[in-house]
Amino acid sequence: MSKFIRMSMFLLVALSLVLAACGAPAEEAPVVEEVATEAATEAATEAPAEEDPMAAYAPDAVEGDVITAGSSTVFPLSERMAEEFQNEGFTGNVTVDSIGSGAGFERFCVAGESDIANASRGIKDSEVEACAAIGRTPIEFRVGTDALAVVMSSGNDFVTSLTKEQLGKILTGEFTKWSDVDASFPAETIQVYSPGADSGTFDYMVEAVVAPLTLNADGKADTKLGEEALLGLAGAQFSEDDNVLVQGVEGSPYAIGYFGFAYFAENSGALKAIAIEGVEPNQTSVDAGEYPLARPLFMYSDATIITEKPQVAAFLYFYLSNVNDNITDVGYFPAPAADLQASMDALMAAMGQ
Repeated sequence: MSKFIRMSMFLLVALSLVLAACGAPAEEAPVVEEVATEAATEAATEAPAEEDPMAAYAPDAVEGDVITAGSSTVFPLSERMAEEFQNEGFTGNVTVDSIGSGAGFERFCVAGESDIANASRGIKDSEVEACAAIGRTPIEFRVGTDALAVVMSSGNDFVTSLTKEQLGKILTGEFTKWSDVDASFPAETIQVYSPGADSGTFDYMVEAVVAPLTLNADGKADTKLGEEALLGLAGAQFSEDDNVLVQGVEGSPYAIGYFGFAYFAENSGALKAIAIEGVEPNQTSVDAGEYPLARPLFMYSDATIITEKPQVAAFLYFYLSNVNDNITDVGYFPAPAADLQASMDALMAAMGQ
């Protein structure tokens, strides 16, 4: 091989090596870019997720017991919510005592033995003062709406509707026989079954129906006189247990009673609800504000209890978050959305959230 050929081959090899060296960075660039992308992805994956401030109040994250007491009307709803709370993992006990709104406030505000008071009426000024005396400041939580049902036995075939005035005259004893209400009705004695004086249902009936017929010296509705008239009604049967009232009304076509709508719904086969002022108690009439005996349902607690007992805060949070998924099944009606939100806002404030 000539010297010229050997020299040409050497130059070609050298040139190819130089070109290969110059091209290497261009080929390796995608590798660098891929590594950078993987690093960024890994960093994003490893970044801590934002924590849910309410995770510490999940049913399975708290311990201890919750004690509630009060309204027999709120009882079925609170009992349902307690069961759901435990189904979601709460291992403590939730006590729900049905003793009447007044007795519930006494246990909460006087004895200081309960964490939550259930009520089918707003708290009275005297009860707020009693709470203050033991260092408690009641916080109100609106949880639903009840349509108080005026009921008779399904065997009754002559009464379908009453006016508030007619009902009031029955409950004050002005009408003692059904023929006093309407001449076409039987001349049979009216048998009244009523919640007792510790019941918020009793208080509501006195205020809404009885007191307008028991006027004081100034001609104004007097609830005290109304209470005395109803409690003094000859032959009336009183009980804090709504199931006792149900059984009493079921037993006679001439009996009449009243209690929360849930108890009527549960016993609608044996009872019939009487329309008041021509309006029947149902979701439509309550939502439209037409049924004249609709009323709010409440729970009350205290900021110190809520902060010192996470299980109470957790139960209230669960209750307010899930009540609308359960309330119609129980037999009541949802609270207005704005009222339910105000209750949640009040709870968050008490929890410091």
